[in-house]
Amino acid sequence: MAELHPKMKFFLGNLIPSYPEGYVPSLEDIRNRNSEVPKGSVEFVHNVSDRDIRGAESTIKVRIYTPEGEGPFPVVVFFHGGGFVYGDLETHDSVCRSIVKASNHMLVAVEYRLAPENPFPAAPNDCFAAAKWVYEYAEELNADRTKLAVAGDSAGGNLATVVAMMAKELSGLEIAKQVLLYPVTDRFNPDKYPSYTENGSGYFLTTESMQLFGRLYVQNPEHAGNPFSAPINAPDLSGLPPALVITAEYDPLRDEGELYAEKLQQAGVPVVLKREEGQIHGFFNLFSIMDSKEDIKDVYERIGSFLNDY
Repeated sequence: MAELHPKMKFFLGNLIPSYPEGYVPSLEDIRNRNSEVPKGSVEFVHNVSDRDIRGAESTIKVRIYTPEGEGPFPVVVFFHGGGFVYGDLETHDSVCRSIVKASNHMLVAVEYRLAPENPFPAAPNDCFAAAKWVYEYAEELNADRTKLAVAGDSAGGNLATVVAMMAKELSGLEIAKQVLLYPVTDRFNPDKYPSYTENGSGYFLTTESMQLFGRLYVQNPEHAGNPFSAPINAPDLSGLPPALVITAEYDPLRDEGELYAEKLQQAGVPVVLKREEGQIHGFFNLFSIMDSKEDIKDVYERIGSFLNDY
């Protein structure tokens, strides 16, 4: 294994609250910890605007990032991470701006409903509704609906590929590409994946946290194996859009993300898979809050190249 990146080591030792040995953080602890993490500097984007859109089940907040140029722009619909229980437009603002700068795409970030107040399937329903809205209103947004990608990190990576699956099954939306950053692809299943044994404690995301997130997100046992909650269970992944899957070496979710990429390939989906050595879960956001995005400039460039390869 590669050495843990020194800035990730600094983050783990200095920038997150520590809990007593054996203490299992509650949802309130995790949400409070997220609110206490410092916010870093942000990239300049030509225009940024917030608006509320009407989904099938709720009003959804979105943030629209528009690059310089005339358009119509290819567009990314982005879903934030946070274990399905925390996160919003602010927590991933820096990441979204960096994707826009790297790709020269318009980006629409989505603030979907969170569990446990709104358990599955609220989040994927909101995300599908938001992506469908972008598709339907592409001309108004100055976006190119024929080049509409979905992207997300962690829980957002789950939602991105689930939206692509929903688009395959439902009408009114066509997805050209999917970008999955250390995605959740399975229900909580630590015994199945060695990366949980290797990285389930001491590297920011823990086995206990994933167990909590899974319990709060999928509250109805009938949904436990639903492919829209655990996409790795889908019986047929063929016909999904080309995927870029990025995993992190020191991440309990590493193996399920890579297995999902393998299953996509076996189904005939073009896949680019890259494991980022020395990195932990959430490193996109963590480098942003430490004003160290230069450390992962090549990763953003990889995203930009993938999105622009038509």
